[in-house]
Amino acid sequence: MLRENQRRFKFDWLTIILFLLLVGFGYVNILSASHIGEITSYFDTSQLYGKQLIFIGLTFVLIILILSFEAKFYERFASIIYLVAILALLGLFVFGKDVNGARSWYGIGSMTIQPSEFAKFATALAVAKYISDLQTNMQTLKDQIRVAAIIFIPALLILLQNDAGSTMVYLAFFFVFYREGLQQIYLIVALSLIVLAVLALKFGIVITAVATALILIAHYFLAKRKGASILQYILVLIIASGFSYGVKMFYQHGLKAHQQNRISIFLRLEKDPVKLEQMRKREAYNLIQSEKAISSGGLNGKGFMQGTRTTGKFVPEQETDYIFSTVGEEWGFIGSSAVVILFVLLIIRILYLAEAQKSQFSRVYGYGVASILFIHFTINIGMVMGLIPTVGIPLPFFSYGGSGLWGFTILLFIFVKLDSNKINEW
Repeated sequence: MLRENQRRFKFDWLTIILFLLLVGFGYVNILSASHIGEITSYFDTSQLYGKQLIFIGLTFVLIILILSFEAKFYERFASIIYLVAILALLGLFVFGKDVNGARSWYGIGSMTIQPSEFAKFATALAVAKYISDLQTNMQTLKDQIRVAAIIFIPALLILLQNDAGSTMVYLAFFFVFYREGLQQIYLIVALSLIVLAVLALKFGIVITAVATALILIAHYFLAKRKGASILQYILVLIIASGFSYGVKMFYQHGLKAHQQNRISIFLRLEKDPVKLEQMRKREAYNLIQSEKAISSGGLNGKGFMQGTRTTGKFVPEQETDYIFSTVGEEWGFIGSSAVVILFVLLIIRILYLAEAQKSQFSRVYGYGVASILFIHFTINIGMVMGLIPTVGIPLPFFSYGGSGLWGFTILLFIFVKLDSNKINEW
């Protein structure tokens, strides 16, 4: 009996410790970024740090609940969990609440719940369920289309709610597919399309088409001995040119003005100095203030609650999407590096455990968890530092908000439970 009870608690404690360190350090920075005046009570629910502390407390209740279910529960009911998530996303179009121009929240009294944060783990479960089915073969086009549809449905619903940032997260599943045998050609095509899109926006359709043609001509003569057909190269050129034109049209007519300006600033498309300065004051304001806050931190930082830009509220949304700027200002390069190292260690640990799983379902889900965390971590920190265009996306376990914290916690601890089941089966 004692041995059986011990087996129940054989969770991967390194993963749990990394989670606790991220949540704890995240709260410290939320406290610094959101406090106004003297702190009289850490449980003051009129302040964001007080609400976040309650969210963290409820997170531990959620963890106990997740770990109390049998591991097989998540595989058995993956499809139902996914369906509930889709229905929750659909319900937003009728009952949703607009926040910052996005209809992505349900209003429950003074609280709001964002279903897209929970749809991530639901989609990861559904993908793992489908890929691990005995009838599924990721080498066939039929199964590739079906599993892509599982991802496309929630991504499209989130995009229609004007939440482009959360939509981008679903690109994370590409890494999962690649691990499960997706042909390398898909990776080559994806990278080529990204390059074409950048070239089309930066240099125009004609120059992009000419550059593509030159590359194809060079490749044709190099591969001629292998029986390459000139018609195939012409078809590729037509498709590439059409794609470039589509990207340009979508940029000009499909994106909103602020989205165009963010991309324009990042790719340096605007040449008029007057317009560029106006754009910097509007779309790039958050980024500029964030960069100044991070650079002012130096090596060691200014100290907890000593950041002048943080306490002065120079950076909008600093407790949510721009929380890393608080880390940079108050904890400096050393503290920022520590956060990056913690995230990298957590992702590597999840990948290591995923490879050690005995069931394909657990392995695929583990890769889904690692990929989602990687995309969030990379985009958020890259955005805050000006390495990629500004996209509204939280830093996992760090940014303020109950939905984000709970969504990431469920995502991670379902895998912790699945991994513990692997340990118990030895």
